[in-house]
Amino acid sequence: MGIQPWVTVEPPDCRGLRKIIVDGETVGKAWSFREMQKILRRLGYSETIDLEDPSSIYWRGGDSKTWPDHPQRRRVIITFMVAGMLGSFILHLFIGWPDAFDGLTFAQRIVGAIFILAGMLQGAATLAIFDYWGRRQSKLSGVNVLIGALIALGTSSLLLFMWFEEREYITFVLVFISLWVWSLWALCLLIREKPWEGVQHPNRIAVGVIATALLTAVSLAYSTMYQPTAAPVHLLLKAEFGKPQESPDSKYVHIPLRLYVKNSGGIAVYVINDDYTVAGSSVSYADSGEGLKRWKTETEKIPGYVAEAERYIRNNEETVVSSGHFYGPGGWFEVGEEYAHETVVRLPKDSKFDTLEARLTIVTIRKDRGKIDEEFSSPRLSWKEYEGSYYCPPSECREYGEYVAYRGRVRHNNNMINVTRRPRYVTAFWNPEFGNNDFISSFNPKKKTQVAYDKDFAKKGAQEEMERESARYGAGVVFTYSEMPIKALLSRSGV
Repeated sequence: MGIQPWVTVEPPDCRGLRKIIVDGETVGKAWSFREMQKILRRLGYSETIDLEDPSSIYWRGGDSKTWPDHPQRRRVIITFMVAGMLGSFILHLFIGWPDAFDGLTFAQRIVGAIFILAGMLQGAATLAIFDYWGRRQSKLSGVNVLIGALIALGTSSLLLFMWFEEREYITFVLVFISLWVWSLWALCLLIREKPWEGVQHPNRIAVGVIATALLTAVSLAYSTMYQPTAAPVHLLLKAEFGKPQESPDSKYVHIPLRLYVKNSGGIAVYVINDDYTVAGSSVSYADSGEGLKRWKTETEKIPGYVAEAERYIRNNEETVVSSGHFYGPGGWFEVGEEYAHETVVRLPKDSKFDTLEARLTIVTIRKDRGKIDEEFSSPRLSWKEYEGSYYCPPSECREYGEYVAYRGRVRHNNNMINVTRRPRYVTAFWNPEFGNNDFISSFNPKKKTQVAYDKDFAKKGAQEEMERESARYGAGVVFTYSEMPIKALLSRSGV
């Protein structure tokens, strides 16, 4: 043995860890005297050195009793760091997975993939926590933890900002706030310890983090702002009467009606409601030209509608002859897809109608903005009590009449919107006399009747919410109509 003992114990570092050197070679680090003994015994030095004799070991910066480690504090820090990082890791996968694998646009899939990648980085950071608050065998463990904390702060801040736009109470907001507070605490702790010191090219790592954040921001802006503007919805609709045919009953005539739609735009759409109606008009004529005065009265009847002004019409009564769904709520049209439906309108030959009008209306939402659950396509009947939330007692529904209702959950294709809002539902009603009505809102009509619906509609901000949600999901109405004089129709076949 030389002048100095074979074993040297260095002074404790900032975390209380002491390096153990044997013959100039580091053999380990220890938090305590007992841990140091385990390291040396495992290496076989207990046979040549009396580990219980402090004089057999050269102590620097303190004797055998100088072990400033605070194991309880270190374990608490590790526990809180792992809990927060793991929670953020799960949240990133929860948000990114649906967008990455079910997104209908490339930009949405990119955003989802970025969230999954950020989650993977946080998963690696979770493992790095044990090394950084342990023996720090990797110089990059501290930087990995720092990147994970920065990702958590950025994501939780973005989610809180999106939630603050509408400030709806959801369980997730507690998660966002907790992660935001945790990320601030973790960053303050890490910045004090300066984990980037001793790491080669720290600037390149910073550039990589900034580039990832910018890519995420650009992808979000593209998928939520630019793309909906650059790819508008365009549906081509037609409603055409065919050549009338004789009916088996000589008192009636069959008039074919062809309905057609084609998605000639660049975006696929869901159909949330549709209706075709054939109506006959009975007109009373006026030689005095008083018809120019009736347009004002007709215009006041329907909000947003401006009636036509005809000088020689005194009165115009409209009667529904035929009505029904054309394609059915819950269906969708892909880009370039077309659909035609032919039906027959049965009309008495001695009908007093002056004209016959066919109207086709389709209400859609953009398929690149939302996805509707399959349950929406199942009709509920208002007069059937077993239908639960859609049952409308006759005493309450005199002014509405019987109707068919459709209801289902709609999920935005940007999953960050889904987790920062209450669930949204698309609801549609159809009645052969009054046509269709539909809306998107946070109203959950479970076990509610029409009276409960009316109370929801009367709540403060209800109409504003429905308008906002319609714009968010790109809801739109497309319609066409065709009007023909009855005599012109019948003269086609000579009936």
